[in-house]
Amino acid sequence: MHPLLFLDNKYFPPHVTYTWFIMLLLILLSYLATRRLDLYPNRVQNIMEVFLGGLDNLLVDTMGEEGRKFFPLIATLAIFIMIANLLGIIPGFESPTSNLNTTASMALIVFLMTHIVGIKEHGFKYVKHFLGPVWWMAPLMMPIEIVSHLSRPLSLSVRLFGNIMGEDLVLAILLLLVPFLVPLPMFALMIFTSLIQTLVFVLLAMMYITASMEEAH
Repeated sequence: MHPLLFLDNKYFPPHVTYTWFIMLLLILLSYLATRRLDLYPNRVQNIMEVFLGGLDNLLVDTMGEEGRKFFPLIATLAIFIMIANLLGIIPGFESPTSNLNTTASMALIVFLMTHIVGIKEHGFKYVKHFLGPVWWMAPLMMPIEIVSHLSRPLSLSVRLFGNIMGEDLVLAILLLLVPFLVPLPMFALMIFTSLIQTLVFVLLAMMYITASMEEAH
């Protein structure tokens, strides 16, 4: 049994144990990056600044300057998802994002934030997003829009869960069937797809929140 799974029982399933492990790891990294902030940053500070700077540029390009107020949410999701995805590449570890409970919880946060922001920005007029372009089409458009919005958390959670679970299964099978050095190209591909899945999740989250802030037409 892996040492991180000493709490592995019906109260602490593996994805919960690894989620707490990642949280503690990120707290440690944050401390190391910020304990001695300097004009000439150390290695950890430099890596964090490059990553967060790139994420900030992506957020502004996608959401505009107004989107900066959502940076803590988007950055938290991006860092957690990236580390969680990459963790499963290490033999003996498991990606929390390969469990639907983890991905669904993050998708639900994005879903709720989308509509909270929409109601805060537009008040009751936010309902116009669901009514379509002209009033007489409202009976047809409203069910379609509701189903469309409800499918967003399903799409976010299942896409991330399916891709990461598939990667973990393929890696486990390769390590069982072939020598350790042979799956190295697969490791490189998994790193790439883990980063892509992180990017897809946060991009969709930013687009959903941006759409909720726009005026309905």
